[in-house]
Amino acid sequence: MVTLGCNKNRVDTETALGLLTERGWEITEDFSEAEVLMVNTCGFIEAAKTESIDTIFELAEYKRTGKCRALVVSGCLAQRYEQALMDEIPEIDLLFGVNQYQGLPDAIDRVLRSGNRERHMDDPERFFEHGRVLTTPAYSAYVRIGEGCSNRCTFCAIPLIRGPYRSRSREAILAEIKELAERGVTEHILVAQDTTRYGTDWQKHSALPELLSDAADIPGVRWLRVLYCYPDETDERLLDLLAERENICSYLDLPIQHISGRILRRMARRGGPEDIRRCVRQARERGLTLRTSIIVGFPGETEAEFEELLDFLREARFDRLGAFTYSPEENTPAAAFPDQVSEEIKAERLDRLMRLQAELSLARNRERVGTEETVLITDTDGRRQALGRSQREAPESDGEIRLTAQTPVKPGEYVRARIISASTYDLKGVVLP
Repeated sequence: MVTLGCNKNRVDTETALGLLTERGWEITEDFSEAEVLMVNTCGFIEAAKTESIDTIFELAEYKRTGKCRALVVSGCLAQRYEQALMDEIPEIDLLFGVNQYQGLPDAIDRVLRSGNRERHMDDPERFFEHGRVLTTPAYSAYVRIGEGCSNRCTFCAIPLIRGPYRSRSREAILAEIKELAERGVTEHILVAQDTTRYGTDWQKHSALPELLSDAADIPGVRWLRVLYCYPDETDERLLDLLAERENICSYLDLPIQHISGRILRRMARRGGPEDIRRCVRQARERGLTLRTSIIVGFPGETEAEFEELLDFLREARFDRLGAFTYSPEENTPAAAFPDQVSEEIKAERLDRLMRLQAELSLARNRERVGTEETVLITDTDGRRQALGRSQREAPESDGEIRLTAQTPVKPGEYVRARIISASTYDLKGVVLP
């Protein structure tokens, strides 16, 4: 099984694998030996769609060169482009949308018996609870606390694909974290399209702080990390928890996309420049690590507004930053805006922004030299060299800490280390005795 896109997709994959292994299927890492090949696709932006299509065709080759008897395509691209995929890629035997996985084992059985093609695109708004096969290292897991999105940003197709936002039940989330902790997971990463919207289904303001506090009380939870917090619902209750609770990571992931008030309004983003500046100020006052994401070249973005964004980045000094150029998505309002920015200007602005962020990232990393931090070991050569990350590095998106140890360490172990040098995105340290 191949998973593309975000870590919410990874949770879907793990649920599907849980269902299939329960039915008796065996997972193989050898594509040529697999009787069923499955790709869980992403449809967020054009580059992700291209990667998904390329992967489907790569897997289809194993029908000719391997033992593949069924090619299954699921996820966001399948949900959004059902008819086109079935019409244009006859190699696809089974098409599954999002949140449909409870029917997957039976559908695979039918396809293998009959040789007929099937598609399953029911209501994407349901929640389905089932045990998962973790595809992350044994000590770390993602926990989804919500599904869908109701923000309706003008550039984003997620609400069209996954439906409106709905919170997962508190009881189900805490039960899953408890079960994962009992299995040896020590790092639990809470994800949703907008985690700070959690609980607004049943109360006025975010219930994320209460959920975090309850989850942090579960025995065995060493690190609790939360991603995708929106500025307007990131209040002092949440910031205080991130700063004060020892096992809640002091890390705020705040995707702002821009700082220009006019651009934010055109994006239909919740919250404006004042919310963003408040969050950054309050997070810095509490010593939190700050991560953000930026869209460059949104329709109508002027050179002055881009310079305003660069000025704000110099002011905010985000520790981590991801950026991408605006991609017009079908059936989204921004795709129809008349003042699209050229690809050349978008690429040039992205380059300028990332060169600035490289300078800021290096400066922020150098400020850590000489400090002592708790580091989770993620890889090792079995002797003295290891890789790890602290509370200030989220998996898959941030840098690493390269460590030297006097005695062997192993993945999943937490050690104290002193940072001895810094590069643009990574650090070096020594494990303390």
